[in-house]
Amino acid sequence: MGADHVCWGTDAIWTGAPQWQIEALRRLEIPEDLRARHGFAPLGAADGPVKRAIFGDNTARLYRYDAPQRAALEGDAIAVAKAAYEREGGMRTNLAYGVVSGRGAMRA
Repeated sequence: MGADHVCWGTDAIWTGAPQWQIEALRRLEIPEDLRARHGFAPLGAADGPVKRAIFGDNTARLYRYDAPQRAALEGDAIAVAKAAYEREGGMRTNLAYGVVSGRGAMRA
């Protein structure tokens, strides 16, 4: 079917952060003997076209989300929060805003 028919997905809500799965797929390569025996093409570099397609380009195509729309996301609230998270070393702070009442509910 080809790499243009594969979309990345995860059940991370049940298993925790999927970063280890993403890193594993980025490093994955089809062994040479299997490629020769079955005529598979190599998957290529971690940030190459095949893996970029699997991790997002195919899904963007399916939802008709073009390059300018994707580029507009680079400065949205999620991207800003991600940049701050990475700037702080990628560790959560567990900082909470507001006052915690005796019953455990938070008030602003």
